[in-house]
Amino acid sequence: MELLEAMKARRSIRKFKSDPIPESHITQLIESARLAPSGSNLQPTRFVVIKSETARGQLRDATPLPFVSQAPVVIACCIDTESLSGIGTRARELMEAGAFKDTPLEKMDTESYAKRRPMDQATAEAYLRLNAAIAVDHITLRAVDLGLGTCWVMMFDQEKVKQILGLGENYNVVALLPVGYPDQSPNARPRIELDQILLKEV
Repeated sequence: MELLEAMKARRSIRKFKSDPIPESHITQLIESARLAPSGSNLQPTRFVVIKSETARGQLRDATPLPFVSQAPVVIACCIDTESLSGIGTRARELMEAGAFKDTPLEKMDTESYAKRRPMDQATAEAYLRLNAAIAVDHITLRAVDLGLGTCWVMMFDQEKVKQILGLGENYNVVALLPVGYPDQSPNARPRIELDQILLKEV
């Protein structure tokens, strides 16, 4: 499917068929997230694929939305709060890959770069979540291409989900993404006009 077509076709799906999803499709969804860009190539997003009926059933206690556990697969999209400690390594990898060639960053000292202004906890969390959002969006668009539906869910109890999934303290769940073959065909959602989002040209 052409990318613009996938963007136009994507909907939040809240009703799924019970048909199982091929393992190869799940792998492709996670691969699409792996390919997503991230600031300083930090790649802070991690995923838990929830397939068993038991595990999905436990999510009923963590979200008020029943369709989440009714999907054949749920992907818990997480950030690793410890990933910021690797920013020097990631910057060095970018340097070695030639990402900064012919730019002022080409002579950057990656160690100094890693030690530049430290972020406070709230800023760091927001930064990591922004990077995760890009990866999640890659998943939602690839899902459309594979004939699957998703719904970005943020209505859940963070601590309950972490407990259900056995996640360590360094992981925070950004979104639950139920995935399955759509059992509904929603109309296109209303969007404001282009001239309402384009503030100005300078």
